[in-house]
Amino acid sequence: MDTIWTAFAMFSALPVPHTEWKKETMRFTMLAFPLIGLVIGLLCILWSLLCEVLLFPPILRAAGLCALPVLVTGGIHLDGYADTWDARSSHGTAEKKQEILKDPHIGTFAVIHICLYFVVAFALWTALPQMRFLPVLLSFCLSRTLSGISLTVFEIRPGSGLLRTFADGAEKKQVRTLLTGAAVILSAGICLGGGWLMVPAAFFIFFRYRSLAEKSFGGLSGDLAGWFVQTAELWMLGALCLQQFAGAVI
Repeated sequence: MDTIWTAFAMFSALPVPHTEWKKETMRFTMLAFPLIGLVIGLLCILWSLLCEVLLFPPILRAAGLCALPVLVTGGIHLDGYADTWDARSSHGTAEKKQEILKDPHIGTFAVIHICLYFVVAFALWTALPQMRFLPVLLSFCLSRTLSGISLTVFEIRPGSGLLRTFADGAEKKQVRTLLTGAAVILSAGICLGGGWLMVPAAFFIFFRYRSLAEKSFGGLSGDLAGWFVQTAELWMLGALCLQQFAGAVI
């Protein structure tokens, strides 16, 4: 349980029992990371069901679905998403981009891309023809499962703070094996639930993530991990919309 509470304390804003960060609890912390996605997914489903019962309009349902992931995580991944876009938009060297990532101030490009993110997410949630509960639930788990795998596979840039602490403390081989198995199961569940196009969308962003981290930034960092989680979830939502609209046309 200490391992789970450590994961929730680090990657969510939910109140959890205090635990001391020790090597023993850090070994398998990334295995608990997808559980945060499970909580987000369940809350999104409950909100959607509530909206159906109370006959809320789609626009109100979409507002809640945009807000819930941020409220649960405290915006930790969104912060990395914003910093990454600031750094990418500089078109500088890997060292220059890393300097921008470390800058606590938010830049113009970060604001622009956060606004675009929520405009697109809000539009997709509003326009989604049919709320498929299983794919939506598992999508938040899959993004975090793939993020955990990246810590055991990608090159991690020196001085990456807590990310390196988690990566160095992890039992990488065991964590990678278990998370890979979880990714396969989650992908199968998404497909069986009627969201098969979401899976290639998530893996496309995963491989784009590796290229971005190692070629443009000289290694993985916490901000890039946040960029991946947010981007993968947006692309999976877009893929679900696209699949349903294409199916209706065909």
